[in-house]
Amino acid sequence: MSAEQTMKLARRKFLHLAAGGVALPAVSRVAVAQTYPTRPVRVIVPFAAGGPTDVFARLVTQRLSERFGKQFYVENIPGAGGNIGAGQAAKAAPDGHTMLMTTNNLVINPSVFDKVPYDPYKDFEPVTLAADLTFVLVVNSSVPATTVKELFALIKANPGKYSFASAAGGNPAYLAGESLRLSLSLDIVQIPYNGGGPATAAVVAGHAPISFVALAPAAPHIQAGNLRALAVMNKTRSPSLPAVPTIAEAGYPEIRGDAWVGVLMPVGTPKPIVTLLNHEIARIVTLTDMKDRLVPLGFEPVVNTAEEFADRIKDDFETWGKLIRAANLKAR
Repeated sequence: MSAEQTMKLARRKFLHLAAGGVALPAVSRVAVAQTYPTRPVRVIVPFAAGGPTDVFARLVTQRLSERFGKQFYVENIPGAGGNIGAGQAAKAAPDGHTMLMTTNNLVINPSVFDKVPYDPYKDFEPVTLAADLTFVLVVNSSVPATTVKELFALIKANPGKYSFASAAGGNPAYLAGESLRLSLSLDIVQIPYNGGGPATAAVVAGHAPISFVALAPAAPHIQAGNLRALAVMNKTRSPSLPAVPTIAEAGYPEIRGDAWVGVLMPVGTPKPIVTLLNHEIARIVTLTDMKDRLVPLGFEPVVNTAEEFADRIKDDFETWGKLIRAANLKAR
C-alpha cells in the first residue's frame, strides 16, 4: 500500500470514529487542526444578502479564511423564513465543509410552519452561539410619531391603514409585530419580505411604514434620518442608540423580539472539527477590532460551548413554541 493510500485510509478511519462520537486522542485533535479544511467551506446563510445574518457571516468568514488559509464563503439561500437554506444545510455531507449561520428562526419555524425540512435537534451539530442580536422598532421618517405611545395611538386611530414589514416566516420581527397586534388589539398586518435587508429597504422607501428590524441593516438609515428608531427590543439599551429606550422602558414589556446568531453543522460532523470551529469563532468575535465593528451594528458577541448552545436551542424551542401556540400564530 502506498503512502498516499495509507493516509487516505487513516483519514477515513478518523472521520468514521469522530462521527460516531468515539473519543479521540490529543494527537488526532492536533492532526485535524493541521489538515482542516481541505477545500473551501460553504457557509449557508438562509436569508437574503444585506440582512443582519449575512452582514455578520461575511465579517466572520473573512477572518476564518485568513485563519485557515482556505476560503470560507457565504452562500445566501433565502426563502420560507430560512427553512430552505436550513433544509439544505441539514442534508449536506457531514465532513466539516458546510456550515449553517442562522438566527433563532431555526427554533421558531417548526412552531409557525405546518412542516419544515429539518429537525432542529436531530439534524445539526451546534457549534456556538456567536452573538445576541439587537432588534429595533423603526418607522419611515414620514410617519408622524416620535415615541412608541404616539405610534400605537396613531395605529389605533387609523384601523387598517398601517402595516409592518418583516422577513417572511417565523422570526423575531414577525413575532414582535404579532405580539404587538395581539396584546394591544391593533388592526395592523404583516407585509412579508425575503429577509431583513429587503424589509428594511421597504420601510426606507415608504412601501411599509413600520418594521421591527435588526440594527445591522437599519443603522445607516437611522443615522441618515431615513428611519426613526422608537425602541430597542432588548432588555438593555443599545450602545449604538443610547438615547432610544427599550420597549419595556417605553411601557410595553410584554412585547418580545430578542434574537441571536448561531453556527451549526450537519449532524455527524467530526467532533474535533466542531470544537476547533467553536474555539476559532469565539476568538474571532471577541477580538477588539471585530467588536468595534460588530457592536455598532447591534451584535453582542457571545462565547459559549457547543453544549451550552444546544441547551439554548432547546430552551428557545420550548419558550417560543408555547408563545406561538398560545397566540395561534402561523407563518404568512
